[in-house]
Amino acid sequence: MYWQKRFDKENPNQELEEKILEIRKNNKDFGYRRIYGELKKQGLVVNKKRVQRIIQKLGLQVTSFTRKSRKYSSYKGKVGKVAPNRIHRRFETCVLHQKIVTDTSEFKYYEVDKKGKMHIKKLYLDPFMDLCNREIISYSISQRPSAVSIMQALNKAIEITTNCKYRRTFHSDQGWAYQMKAYTHTLKENKIFQSMSRKGNCHDNSVMENFFGIMKQEMYYGEVYYSYEELKLAIENYIKYYNERRIKEKLGWMSPVEYRHTLLAA
Repeated sequence: MYWQKRFDKENPNQELEEKILEIRKNNKDFGYRRIYGELKKQGLVVNKKRVQRIIQKLGLQVTSFTRKSRKYSSYKGKVGKVAPNRIHRRFETCVLHQKIVTDTSEFKYYEVDKKGKMHIKKLYLDPFMDLCNREIISYSISQRPSAVSIMQALNKAIEITTNCKYRRTFHSDQGWAYQMKAYTHTLKENKIFQSMSRKGNCHDNSVMENFFGIMKQEMYYGEVYYSYEELKLAIENYIKYYNERRIKEKLGWMSPVEYRHTLLAA
């Protein structure tokens, strides 16, 4: 009789399970922490461990992919002017558009020629991130490391951040493109401080490194792309998702765009 009553008992988590399934349907990369955060945004009072148990029961754990590969390095020695490190790992600010970080990351895709032979090709992403809300405010995508690509993203970032009431700081590593005259002159012309990481110290730009790691974990590792256009579209879609829908605990379970709107409305 005990087991019969157990089987006949109504599932007390039925409604919560349905909400969790709906959240995961729209956000395939949400683990239990972000699902918990989304439930809180919807006004549900629920224990984080309860959410974790339900996700385990439903088999909704996020599958993680890792891939070891040589990190792309844009450092070519001193080819221009090296700026001092003004950020000094002070990555937090409550002022929109005051501190901007950038870097370049390499992605690979495959192309099949007319003889059926597979060739590895490369794509390069140059994003600019606002440290206030971790939003990608501008970016460029190219098929080779390109000064033109970086300058396009830089000019757009400068235009977007002109409303900042404080003097802006743009931070990068010591890559060749960030040392070139066109880049440094453009920052100086717009009265923007230039800041660079110390040589060979990735922790001085860890926020940007972390973004690339998250991005590749969620849309690149475990996937195979067979054209430049396919990979480019996937990156564009991911950045839109990251800015508008990927919530963060440190932003009060808001996305970067939601958090920006909250600051502007205050």
